[in-house]
Amino acid sequence: MHALSLVHGLAGLLAASCAAAQQLQTINNFGSNPTGLTMQVHVPANLRPSPAVILALHGCGGSGQGYARQADYTTQASSRNYIVIYPSSRRDFNCWDVATPASLTHDGGGDSTGLANMIRHVLTAYGADAARVFVTGTSSGCMMTNVMSAAYPDLVAAASCYSGVAAGCLAGSPGSSPISADPTCANGQIALSDQAWAARARNMFPGYAGAYPRLQTLHGTADTLVRIPNLDQQLRQWATVKGLSLTRNNTNTPQSGYTQIVYGDGTQLVGYSAQGVGHTVPVNVGLDLRWFGL
Repeated sequence: MHALSLVHGLAGLLAASCAAAQQLQTINNFGSNPTGLTMQVHVPANLRPSPAVILALHGCGGSGQGYARQADYTTQASSRNYIVIYPSSRRDFNCWDVATPASLTHDGGGDSTGLANMIRHVLTAYGADAARVFVTGTSSGCMMTNVMSAAYPDLVAAASCYSGVAAGCLAGSPGSSPISADPTCANGQIALSDQAWAARARNMFPGYAGAYPRLQTLHGTADTLVRIPNLDQQLRQWATVKGLSLTRNNTNTPQSGYTQIVYGDGTQLVGYSAQGVGHTVPVNVGLDLRWFGL
């Protein structure tokens, strides 16, 4: 009886997850889309004025529809009044382009430009709150989250991502997928100073003098695809950009085996090292929404 109840319970969760993904609507005309990305959104039926926006980015081989199941931000969208954008990449094994100058430049004509235009479209079409635009993603999606934070700090207020690399880590690589990329980045072997990492981020939006997004980033210590030194490189990069110093580590936070790595007062930059976790760290929707202030 217990086994049957468990099966029924899991079936119910799967059905709810599939239903959430099916609620996505495709938007074809959202502005310049140089690399042919697909845009899908979840808009709550009871949307209230000035909703927040979450851009949720899948990993390699994924899709927006699939990531809506993996990272279900839709369930709480109605109660917390936000819109979720679930885009899909269609090149290089469906990985996001985090290697070419076009994508690593503000409005440079790459994947990041298409993603920025999705955000701009939602802000205009739905009267969304430009001060509450957030980006999240897993693996390749986390890599692009770092790029969006560097190339579009004028659009993004905060970011939270899983198992990625620093902005510009793959710059100049032949591709952005495990098949096409120079493995030096994913192996955590890019040896740059803190200032050089910061310069890679700042150079994506030349002349920008405003604030950069708040960032939290999570990584597994047992990740053999995108190795754990990439967590430190992300934190060093953004600590330097933001002028922050490491202040403390909190063990078993937010759960057993995770160590929270806090910079400054903990409101601008936080990392999480997940002991024994591989690729990828499971999405923690509640943690993300708290970071976003939703």
